[in-house]
Amino acid sequence: MTQPDKASVGLVQPEVFSHNKSFELCSGEKLPSFEIVYETYGRLNDKKDNAILICHALSGDHHAAGYHSELDLKPGWWENCIGPNKPIDTNKFFVVSSNNLGGCGGSTGPTSTNPKTQKPYGSDFPAVLVKDWVNSQKLLAEELEISRWLAVIGGSLGGMQAMQWAIDYPEQVGHAVVIASAAKLTAQNIAFNELAREAITSDPNFRSGDYLESNTQPNKGLMLARMIGHVTYLSDDGMDTRFGRDITSTDSTGAGGAKFEVENYLHHQGHSFTRRFDANTYILMTKALDYFDPAKETNNNLSEAFINAKSKFLVISFSSDWRFPVARSKEITDALIQADKDVSHIIVETDKGHDSFLLPIDRYTKAMSAFLNQAYISKTKEFTAL
Repeated sequence: MTQPDKASVGLVQPEVFSHNKSFELCSGEKLPSFEIVYETYGRLNDKKDNAILICHALSGDHHAAGYHSELDLKPGWWENCIGPNKPIDTNKFFVVSSNNLGGCGGSTGPTSTNPKTQKPYGSDFPAVLVKDWVNSQKLLAEELEISRWLAVIGGSLGGMQAMQWAIDYPEQVGHAVVIASAAKLTAQNIAFNELAREAITSDPNFRSGDYLESNTQPNKGLMLARMIGHVTYLSDDGMDTRFGRDITSTDSTGAGGAKFEVENYLHHQGHSFTRRFDANTYILMTKALDYFDPAKETNNNLSEAFINAKSKFLVISFSSDWRFPVARSKEITDALIQADKDVSHIIVETDKGHDSFLLPIDRYTKAMSAFLNQAYISKTKEFTAL
């Protein structure tokens, strides 16, 4: 059995926040109620001013650190960064990680029972936007009696949530860490998302999104969507270094002939994804990505969108990330500077592509650690001065 990381938060238990009132979405549709599954790491101090919110990306969930069972030591998706003496240090911070509304990690979403029909929501689950996630997370914060986040942190789609928090609730966010993200998707990014959605909806088992009623799953389509996405998360140099043109000794496709290691890798990623993710959720999440554009409300002036933000910002980008390239982070940084905000932008040299934000890259983790330590020191000084 794999041994646990000594710097891990250890065994963690997911919790459920139930909001038993009507919740209106940006679309105007209403959920009669909802549940959010979340995990916490570390301890909330007496002043309740050491809380950090972790916002997950497209395929993430609430399980960001630790492990759920001593028999299964598969760690959370950000185990590299969350834990004792890690960049998001649970000796100092109380860390909250939630599964987004519409997700498939236990929060209310397409796989949940629709109270009107007593069947899975499926295709009837309403569209959600990043603003909806932030509004639901605010309700979770109120439940936890957290009036202000010391920091809100996220990579990719999570970075969009961090920005939205700083824009919508400026008094409630002290620091925002925006990693490998963008203020809006390019046409190419939207195109990749549409390819993934088309792969899913073209699967005969998709059944217009109501596959759960027929006890089927559009696994071929979801697998292909994940494979398309995964290629865009890696870089050309990184893939060449890792796989080259190496040929595996087995042929898992049944097509005969030579098979490259990179093909094996993509098939493995696709198959494993279908065992843990829901197709309707994938469609919902990619559409939320597509529609994120805070500047749309300020005549396409991004600096104006940030004008009321009071957070200190750390923007991190990766040199080989072509899905959310350095230029997109520079746009965010320039807009924040123009809005006269406190912002730092760190560019990390790596060949790991967009997935770099999940990896323990030294310059990246040190930058985030220094930023959060300074936030902690500043908080302590403010308390001492009172």
